Amino acid sequence: MSTHSARLAALREQLSQMRLDGFVVPLTDEHMSEYVGAYAQRLAWLTGFQGSAGAAVVLPAEAAIFTDGRYTLQVREQVSADDWQFVGVPDTSIAAWLRDHAPAGARVGYDPWLHTAAWVEEARAALAAAGAELVAVEANPVDAVWPDRPAPSDAVMTVQPDAVAGRSSAAKRADVADWLGSAGADATVIAALDSIAWLLNVRGADVARTPVALAYTIVHADGTADLFVSPDKVTPPVAEHLGNAVRVHDRAAFAAALAGLSGKRVAIDPAFSVAAIAQAVEQGGGTVLPLRDPVIVAKATKNPVEIAGHRAASIRDGAALTRFLRWIAAEAPKGGQTELSAAAQLHRFRAETGVLRDLSFDAISATGPHGAIPHYHVTEESNLAIAPGQLYLIDSGGQYQDGTTDVTRVVPIGAPAAEMRDRFTRVLKGHIALATAVFPRGTTGGQLDALARLPLWQAGLDFAHGTGHGVGSFLSVHEGPARIAKPSYGGTGPSEPLLPGMILSNEPGYYKAGDFGIRIENLLLVVERDLPGGEATMLAFETLTLAPIDRDLIDPALLTEAELMWLNAYHARVADELAPALGGEDLAWLTSRCSPVVR
Repeated sequence: MSTHSARLAALREQLSQMRLDGFVVPLTDEHMSEYVGAYAQRLAWLTGFQGSAGAAVVLPAEAAIFTDGRYTLQVREQVSADDWQFVGVPDTSIAAWLRDHAPAGARVGYDPWLHTAAWVEEARAALAAAGAELVAVEANPVDAVWPDRPAPSDAVMTVQPDAVAGRSSAAKRADVADWLGSAGADATVIAALDSIAWLLNVRGADVARTPVALAYTIVHADGTADLFVSPDKVTPPVAEHLGNAVRVHDRAAFAAALAGLSGKRVAIDPAFSVAAIAQAVEQGGGTVLPLRDPVIVAKATKNPVEIAGHRAASIRDGAALTRFLRWIAAEAPKGGQTELSAAAQLHRFRAETGVLRDLSFDAISATGPHGAIPHYHVTEESNLAIAPGQLYLIDSGGQYQDGTTDVTRVVPIGAPAAEMRDRFTRVLKGHIALATAVFPRGTTGGQLDALARLPLWQAGLDFAHGTGHGVGSFLSVHEGPARIAKPSYGGTGPSEPLLPGMILSNEPGYYKAGDFGIRIENLLLVVERDLPGGEATMLAFETLTLAPIDRDLIDPALLTEAELMWLNAYHARVADELAPALGGEDLAWLTSRCSPVVR
């Protein structure tokens, strides 16, 4: 029996002991985070799946793992089909699958600290339709059979200085207090880790690649706050920074504090707060107001200091990436380089800036067929040699105190095939269409998504992931609330209006299963723009990312004059802004790769 088969069997035995017939295992933590600490990686431990989004359901006679289109290939590589059914979302939801597969009379368990209230209601109704029952557990059964489960991180918190944050925590909390007054609420629970970090101007190291600390915050109508965090994380400088208006409590006291909000009207974001939070408030005699996290939009609309910081980080990061692109172009054709060695080399170039705090995610270093897996994660077992005739895709980013970066480039190892150049150029055309979009206030990412897909659609092609996600300011590389995507990708994100100051990615792609993958990703800043003769101020995008786009993969005959002008203007800007940060052969290579593309 394989390791993961044995783990599945152990979980089924544990469920039997708990008088449960099934259990739902999401890939999240008690803060509804996308990226979670090692202690919360229950799905990966149970199934072997290494993606960043998914869930599993275990029943006595069958089990299913749920992933979206980004992981269609990856999940089949990493998870045994002997033990698990592969189910695609959003085509099929967990609730719908439970309705169709749970035996009548079954008791299916869930951890109320890992699901939203809306999910609980949907799953409960679906199971009721099947004559089954959804049961909250007090202790997670996966934890009971995970003998070497890591402990939560003990890393200390750090201060994000006002000079980098652009606004003080006191000013941000005053805004929340004003919002509470207008909402008729006494307090709000902030459970999302990046919201807490942004609100209090603190950072942490409890989640790999995301500088946040495991904590909860309750903000009151007078602008004071209660922070629930392991006391050992609060160093004297952090305590001094927080001041008397932020009271620090042990994280273990959070549930009791919720129960103590008796008679209070408490705003709780149903999308970013687990069901257990609202349940604790209501059981303690408080009234829950299901309102959006008051921090989420303010955090997403960067202030001038944050924008200036990201521009500086983009130059620094772009220079490191340029050094890498020159290196990979020279070294890969010689042989001896692998997906892991290339990712490590790029990490070294970023580290040589002297100010890299972390990567913003594990690099997607993918050659040949692995490039066709949009969120491929290289391991020692999957590591491939980078060989001539392949396309090498590198999607990576850095965490700097003044900005978070995310960029994807594709490099041909040797002369690319005509099909590769055609597909790459179509992806580039979509990338340019989105980068040059001008649109009125109120426009959503879902309304812009088709611009990036049209050149592919015209050839009968598409890609099975969103076109763009928000990016934080020395925070999460995937930040809400806005997304550029089809309505079926990313929940309500595609329906969120874009606002000046938001930073989003622009990353259309194309993936040929078993052969190659293409993605071109830059980060965009939403800006205001007045057009000659226009009657209203419009919105547009400023491209922030600075790195050459591989000219050997471009078929100029497929580009319009306007697209060619954009490409050459972009490359001229890349050369101009990165030149001071480079020298010698790196600078000479950059200059040659940014020379005008002509028909």
